[in-house]
Amino acid sequence: MKAERLPLPLNPHIEALPPYNAGMNLAVAREKSGRDDIAGLASNENADGCSPAVLRALTGFDPSRYSDPNCTELKAALAHKLAITPERVVVGNGSEEMIAALCRAALRPGARVGTVVPGFGLHEIEALAAGATVEKVAMGPGLVFDVPAIVTLLQTKPALFFLASPSNPVGPALDRAGLAAIIAAVAPETLFVLDEAYVEFRDADTPDGLAMLAGTDIAWAVLRTFSKAYGLAGLRVGYAVTSDLRLARVLSAAKTPFNVNAAAQRAAIAALEDEAWMRASVNRVRHARQKLADEISALGLFVAPSETNFLFIDTGSDSLGVQEHLLSSGIVVKPWRERSFETFIRVTVGTDDQNARFAGALREFVTG
Repeated sequence: MKAERLPLPLNPHIEALPPYNAGMNLAVAREKSGRDDIAGLASNENADGCSPAVLRALTGFDPSRYSDPNCTELKAALAHKLAITPERVVVGNGSEEMIAALCRAALRPGARVGTVVPGFGLHEIEALAAGATVEKVAMGPGLVFDVPAIVTLLQTKPALFFLASPSNPVGPALDRAGLAAIIAAVAPETLFVLDEAYVEFRDADTPDGLAMLAGTDIAWAVLRTFSKAYGLAGLRVGYAVTSDLRLARVLSAAKTPFNVNAAAQRAAIAALEDEAWMRASVNRVRHARQKLADEISALGLFVAPSETNFLFIDTGSDSLGVQEHLLSSGIVVKPWRERSFETFIRVTVGTDDQNARFAGALREFVTG
């Protein structure tokens, strides 16, 4: 008689993880909708594509060689742009890898992590994967940051605190006074991680978090990415700037070697050399964002304030039903499923044509 096979022991922290909501793939959207004219507005990709300089840099690329494991040229280019030493820059396979590496470097099972809700899923998922517990601060009325509540949580001295400003998925950014109050509340025992994935889209009077943190004596890391404003989402390249060399060394040790492929490194350097293209794209998005927000507000729907390339909208109906209606028109958005926010969708600011299609389809849903 064959012995009963016992379940394979697996890491319970990993096995219990909630799924990450990555959004609907365009191929799946085509299959589900039966349409070819899909407007992919779920993942906050740059509708303008990327700089032509990036495409030129990738011409004739030879994939047969390993990438530089230290990202030497890219780190030098970032250091020059940010006026810091390259040793404090750690480059990742998207800023998502930096989130995982920070948790691996700073957390032990049973550690406490703080973050904000609604929030970026990996801020919670990667902390849970490390065996930590996660405490969340809700956004305040009007879906702006509740600075006093964040300060209160920070005063309990969590091991790590993740804060995205501008917020993903909501959109607003902290003003100077709010960010200063939060920084002042960070204890020496806490690693403060400021996720600035959408920093290029911020308003002119919104502070640069990296500049504000530079003069402090707390432990911090600032995360940024080439996926959004620079249009390199498919190549996966982001980076962390750290408060000190020790944190940079440990963070580097917590990632895999050859983590950023050679094409991504080459493309990111070319993108940095064409800042004018990025700025023009950002300006177009910001104008289109305001126009789209006004159109949605005119439907009687709540639109959260945004300094990103997306909008967070309360549709007043279950977001999965809204998603299905929009998909029938060939439009892919991200339905939000965090508790208490199941009526919200997040939509990327696309081209003028895509924005018009989305606004029209949403109007049809609202008016019946």
